[in-house]
Parts: sequence; structure tokens; C-alpha cells
Amino acid sequence: MAARGHVQDPNDRRLRPIYDYLDNGNNKMAIQQADKLLKKHKDLHCAKVLKAIGLQRTGKQDEAYALAQEVAALEPTDDNSLQALTILYREMHRPELVTKLYEAAVKKVPNSEEYHSHLFMAYARVGEYKKMQQAGMALYKIVPKNPYYFWSVMSLIMQSISAQDENLSKTMFLPLAERMVEKMVKEDKIEAEAEVELYYMILERLEKYKEALDVVRGKLGEKLTSELQSRENKCMAMYKKLCRWPECNALSRRLLLKNSDDWQFYITYFDSVFQLIDESWTPPPEDEHSLEGEVHYSIEQAVKFIEERITEESKNARPLRGPYLAKLELIRRLRYRGCNDEYKLGDPEELMFQYFKKFGDKPCCFTDLKVFVDLLPSSQYTKFISQLLEVIPLSAAAENEIALPADIKALQQHLCVVQLSRLLGIYHAMDKKEKLIVVQELMLRYRHGLEFGKSCLKTELQFSDYYCLLAVHLLLDLWLEGEETAVWQCLTLLEEGLSHSPSNAQFKLLLIRIYCRLGAFEPVAELYSSLDAKHIQHDTIGYLLTRYAEALGHYTAASQSCNFALRFFHSNQKDTSEYIIQAYKYGAFEKIPEFIAFRNRLNSSLHFAQVRTERMLLDLLLEANISTSLEESIKSMSLSPEEDDIPWKDLRDNRDLTVLFNWDPKDRDISEEHKKLSLEEETMWLRIRSLTLRLVSGLPTLSHTIQPKNSEKTAENGVSSKIDTIRSLLQQLEAAVDSGKTFLEQKIQYPVLGPPPTRMAGFFSNGSCQCQTSLFYLVSDIYELDTNGLEDSAEIQERIGNSFKSLVERLTDLFNKCKGDLIEVRDGTLKTHPNLLENLVFFVETISIALWVSSYCDSVLRPFKSNLQKKKKKKKESSVAMPPVFTHFLDYVTELQTLTSNVIDHIKGLELILTELKLEELSLKDTLLLQEEKKFTKTVQGKVQSSYHHSVQEIGELLKKRLDTIKKLKI
Repeated sequence: MAARGHVQDPNDRRLRPIYDYLDNGNNKMAIQQADKLLKKHKDLHCAKVLKAIGLQRTGKQDEAYALAQEVAALEPTDDNSLQALTILYREMHRPELVTKLYEAAVKKVPNSEEYHSHLFMAYARVGEYKKMQQAGMALYKIVPKNPYYFWSVMSLIMQSISAQDENLSKTMFLPLAERMVEKMVKEDKIEAEAEVELYYMILERLEKYKEALDVVRGKLGEKLTSELQSRENKCMAMYKKLCRWPECNALSRRLLLKNSDDWQFYITYFDSVFQLIDESWTPPPEDEHSLEGEVHYSIEQAVKFIEERITEESKNARPLRGPYLAKLELIRRLRYRGCNDEYKLGDPEELMFQYFKKFGDKPCCFTDLKVFVDLLPSSQYTKFISQLLEVIPLSAAAENEIALPADIKALQQHLCVVQLSRLLGIYHAMDKKEKLIVVQELMLRYRHGLEFGKSCLKTELQFSDYYCLLAVHLLLDLWLEGEETAVWQCLTLLEEGLSHSPSNAQFKLLLIRIYCRLGAFEPVAELYSSLDAKHIQHDTIGYLLTRYAEALGHYTAASQSCNFALRFFHSNQKDTSEYIIQAYKYGAFEKIPEFIAFRNRLNSSLHFAQVRTERMLLDLLLEANISTSLEESIKSMSLSPEEDDIPWKDLRDNRDLTVLFNWDPKDRDISEEHKKLSLEEETMWLRIRSLTLRLVSGLPTLSHTIQPKNSEKTAENGVSSKIDTIRSLLQQLEAAVDSGKTFLEQKIQYPVLGPPPTRMAGFFSNGSCQCQTSLFYLVSDIYELDTNGLEDSAEIQERIGNSFKSLVERLTDLFNKCKGDLIEVRDGTLKTHPNLLENLVFFVETISIALWVSSYCDSVLRPFKSNLQKKKKKKKESSVAMPPVFTHFLDYVTELQTLTSNVIDHIKGLELILTELKLEELSLKDTLLLQEEKKFTKTVQGKVQSSYHHSVQEIGELLKKRLDTIKKLKI
């Protein structure tokens, strides 16, 4: 709660119990205690605010706000009230009110350093940079401390970053900030490293690289000490900007002499050498080579330098990888340039072999060599692998048995070779039989390797885990080639691996992907939660969960997974403000623009937009016209058909598509093209979903009495503009669907571990798309009927009647595409049909939209019917002809009811089949399976069966609720 220990005030003692109740989460007692205190001391403002905090936390937001405003109107200046109000406003997500609070306090107590700094931080929370600049200067005038002055300078930089006009930023804000810092430099008042960093940042943004370099190399640069090589790194960055390659080269050479394992300086060294060669640079005859000392400007010098580094390194007690990899990097660059000088460095194959002998027992050996395998000719791959295998100390117990490693070092070396074999495509070239033999061998090695990890903790990974993963990758290849049993074996091996290594994230991620591909979501939720995803991971890997939860009929889990993600995105706003404030307090100015860029990137996240849209559609699906009316549901979500809050132009794909380990060759791996296409597909699908949501949210806006067409009020009451919105959205939906169909014509196949495809293909092929679009067109026709009245609308009524008929036909077609067994046993093998499950989910969604549209029809036709009945009574005629639209509507509702009942019966049938499916009786005909594996196979198949059962139950429950809504639709 508020910082209150230092306030020596009799009121503090009185307030203490309320603080304690609030701190312990006992909000009701806090409110009671505050009421007691207020009876005795009416003017104790802080007690009122603490009561408001209690009310806010018990969900009485309006009362809390009213109380807070009462106190805020009195413009309090006591510390307790101000701090309590700050806490309250923060909980209300109203940081802008805190600024008003401290503005008033500063006016009353103009010389308070504390209130001025609170005001500055309040502005920082809402991003009022201009006011921050003024508040910083006001603070500096009261208390001339350097940090306050530089707060003001930083606020100028923030104005330049946030300015829409780049010209204004470079001609006004940044030069002003530069002059402010220069003034301090001339007066010799620069004290801290942060102030030099800020000066450097301004000059860099103004592109005054020469001046920035002088600052870093000069007396001020001596203050740059907190980061290792901070000064050198800044100099290097400026040399690159100024294209001063001699200095770049000399500095990187000097730094490599200090530490020959720093890879970034090798890269700069090579870049600069080749730049100097291209420019035909030669050193000046008399002066020094450069500001930074001697320069290397020929390939001979570079080769000699690298050789020297290797010789020096060999004297080291601890071997360093840098010099050896630098040699391979140099060969690669020489090849790329078409130079014939690479022979001076040796044969890449031999160099990689020597590297393996030196570092093969380190897990990083594979990732180091992976970068350079393209230096090997493809004809040498098998020979190279055999050469590596020869140097690994493996021993076989008997003649025909597999030779196994005797210690962890030999195991790591062998693992490195196996990974390289996969990368070089040796396994891909094998036929089915050979692949299965390799799988067997890898699993044998995996189980043997477990002996070395007997003492490992549960949180540690087993040394031989990669053998299991590689075996699974081989089985996935077989599955894609049409071998159905392979996928079950994948799951079996992964579950076995996970039992020995419960913290292996790769096992869990791969299990998640495969279970989802098979249509089983139930085990996925548990696996994902055991991954314990933190903070940013909800954005980078959250898609693994949210893509499948609803699509596979797990509505409750879908709600929860959306909530996880949304909680993170919403808290990001608040958290980032706190990070920025801390950065100001501790002078970490260069981090502030990074925090703001981070916040913007999360706000424009594709995943954020998807989760928000899907969550609202899901809520409507589960609640609208079931527990609450559609209108209330839409109102509670503050949805409006006119508003589109998705930043389409700035959408950022933050998904980590390479989170799964992969040893595939480049031609089979996820390419940049795949990522680009996946983003395009995701954006198209999001647009379709977003437009569907907005169209649904437009239905209640049409549902109120409309003046007949001869009245002039139609345009005034805003409804005619609402139907225009609906019609415009419908056109946009048609366009989005067309572009989606064009996109799908490319028939893109992502790699099996690449981005999962969206639900768009199923949405088009099963007919849901046509159904939903027709339903929204029907809304337009019903509206027209409503405006024209029943008398002269025979043509519209006929059109509506035809729409009803074709809708029932389309929905029946969609139902037919849901028929079939979800899990079938064929030749002793289990085969799942997740597409049938996805079709069922689309059916439920489409029938729900049909019911919301029917409710609108009902609200339009009901008044017409009652008017007709009144006329009938007046004229006392028994045969006033009923317009055909009523019969059409009643027939349509009856058919909807029959169809939904049929689907519910079909689902009951599916439930029965799934319950009776006895998986134990499946003959696991593959003799490759050991007894141990058979146990895990049972577990896996049980999980899939249980998940399908759960999906079918949830879909059935929701459909029953929808059936009840249909029964109420009798006009």
C-alpha cells in the first residue's frame, strides 16, 4: 500500500487498520472500518479514498469513482490522500486522473520537490512528453540536480521520436536537446555516465556521427564504464556509419588480440578487410595507418592474422572456438567472392574434421558446423560422416551388436554426427525399411544413454534426449509419405521421452503439434500449461494453443487460453509505463525508446488481434441468446459495427515459428517465403473473422421499430445509416472471401513443423462461408421488408422465402460434411478425422448466426402479425389473407429445429461409438514395438479417444442450448 511509515501524524494511527485490511485482501472489513472512522472524522479525506479502494476491489466501480472524485475536487495536498488516490486510479486504469491530481497539488505547494517529481512520473505514465519536459525544468529550477535537467532533455528526445513529422523532429526537438546538453558540457556540469549516453544518443539521431565519435573518444567518453567494451562498441558503430574502414579494421584487430573468441569482431574484421580491398586502399607513406593503429588491407594479411590467432590459441589451457570458425568463415567469404586464395587456408572438409575432433563433445559443435556445411560438396557427405564416426570411441558388447559410447563425451560426439547426417539429407534419401532400422537404432542409443543421466534432477534434461527427437523426426517423414502407424509411434516415443525427461520443452512442443494435427486437444492444454510460458511467450508461442482449442470443439479450454493471452497483453500497457518510470529514475535513458517500441510491437501483434476477435466470437457463441440476449452481450463487450480497432497496416507477426528444433536440410526447412505466406494467410483469415464479428454486432442496432418509408424520420433515427454499415461490411466480407479463395488456389504446403495453416480452407470447402454470407444478405432483405411494409412487398417476400429454402439446403449440406466416424480402426491401425470435428464446430457457429438472424426476423415479423390480427378483429373477417412471408418463416424455423435435432442425435451416436471403441483390442501389429512402448501407445490412444469424446460432448451441450433458443422462435 502507500508508503506511510515516515508520516508522523495522528491520523496515520487511525488509518493503519484500514491499510492492513486492504493489504490482506479483506476489502469488506476495510470499507466498514473506513465508515466508522468517517462518522467521527468527516474531513479525513484519506479514509474516503481507502473506502473507495475497497469498493473498487469488490466490483463497485461507480461508487468508488464517485467517492474518489469527491476527494479529488477538494484538491488534497496530504501525502496519504494523494498516494491512495494514485493507487485507486491505477487500479481503475485511469492514469490520466493522477496527472490532474498532482497538477492541483503543485499549484498549492509550488516548492515541493516530491510533488513535482510525482507529477513528472504521472505524465510519463500517459506519455505527455511536452508536459514532461516542462515539469522536468520546473523541478530543476526548484532543486538544481542534474538528473532533473536530463529528464527534461530526454522528454525532448521522446517528442522527436513520437513526432509524426520527421523534419520537425530533426529541425526542432533534437537540436534543442543538443543545445541543452552542450550548455552543461561547456559549464563542465556533466557528472554521470547516463548523461554522456544521452548526448551520444542525440548526436546519433541527428546523424552527427563525427561529433558523436569525438564525444566517445574524448574526455566525456571516459565515463562510459558500466558495460564491457562500451566505448569500443560505440566507436565501432560510428566508424561503420562514417565508412571509416581503416579504423574499423584496426580496432577490431586490436580487440581480437585481447580476446580471440569474440565473434562479432571477426565479422567486422572481415567486412572491413574486403571493403579496403574493394577500395584498393593503401596506407599513407609517413603517418600512422589510422587513428586506431595498424590496418590489414589484403587477403594475405587476413590469412596470416587468423593463422596467428590459431597458433596463439593452441597455447591456451582452455580451447577457444572463435579462431577455428573464423578460418571457415574466411574460406566461405573467399568462395563467395570467387577468389582462388582459399587454398592458403586448407580444405574445409579437413578443417571441419579437425574442429570436430577438438570440440565434438560439446553440444554447440553441431550448431557451429551447421553454418558451414554448404562448403562441402554433396558427393563428399557420406565420406565426411564416415570419417567423423571413425574417431568416436564406441564399443560393442558382441560382434553383431551396435557399438555404444562408454561415456558422456563419446555420446555427445555421436549425437553431433547423427544431427549432421540429418542436416546433410542422408536420412532423407533412405527408403522406408532403412528409416525404420535407423529409428530402432536411435531408440536403442536413447535408452542406453539414459544410464548416464540416472543422477539427473527432474528439471534437467537427459543427455540422450536428442536421439529420441531425431527418431521422431524420421517417423514424421514416414507419416507424411503415407505411413499411418508412424504418427502413433511418434507420440509413443515422445511420451516415453517425456516420462524420463519431464522438463524437456521440445518433447512437449512436438507432442502439442502432433496431437493437434490428429484433432486431439485435451492432452495439449495440460502440456502447454506444464511449459509454464512466461510473459512474452504468450505472444510468441501462444498460437500453438489458440489456433486449435476452439477449432477442435474445446470451448472451455479455448476461453481459458484466450484469457491467458489477453491478460498478458492488457497488463503490458501498465507494466511498460512502470519500466519507463524506472528507466528515468535510474538514468537508463537509452532503454526508454526500446520500451516504447516494445509496447507498440505488442499492441500491433497479430496474435493479440486474433485472440481478441476469437474471444469475442466465442463469448457470443457460448452466451448470446442463451444466458444473456445478443444485445446485452454485444453491449458488455463495447462492440460497434462501425469501429475497427485492428491496426491492419502495422500488424506484426511475433510468432516464433522456429521454436521446434529442426535438423532438416535448407530445401525442406521453414523458409522466409513460408513465413511471409503464413502471415498473409493469417491476416486474411483475421479479416474474415473480424468482419463476421462486426456484422453480428450490427444485428441488435437494427432491431427496433422503424418508421414506415413515407416518414421523414428514417434518416434521423440513425437506423438507415446502420443498414448502410451492414451492407458496406458485407461488401468487405465478400472481397475478403474472394482474396482468401485466390490465396488458397496456390495450394501452399508448409513444412510439417512449420506454421500451422489457418481454418480458412475448411471454412470455404465445407460451405460455412456461403451459409454465413447468405445469412447476412438475408438481414438486408428483412430490413427492406421492414421499411416497405407488407402491402407492396410481394417480390421481397418471395426473395426472403427463397433465401430461407436455400439456407436450409446449405445447412443440410454442411451437416452431411460432418458425418462419418471421427476415429476409425482400419487394418488394426487407428485413423482420426479431425476435419469432421472442425466441420462440426463450423456447423455450430453457422447455426448460431442463423439463430441470431432469425431473432432479428422474429422481431420484425412479430409487430406485423399483431397489426394484422388487430385489423382482422376490427373488420370481423375470418379470412384476412396472411402474407406468405409468415409461412416461409415458420417453415424455416421448423426445418432448423428438425435439422438441429438430427445433428444432436448424430452427436449422441458419435459419443456412443467413441465410448464403445475398445482400443485395447487393437492389434499393435508392428513388432518393432517393445513392451515398454506398448504401454505408452495405450496411453496415447486413450488420450486421443478421451479428447474426441470431450469435444463431442461440448459441441453437443452447446447445440442443445441452441435448440432451446430455436423453440422460442414462434411468431
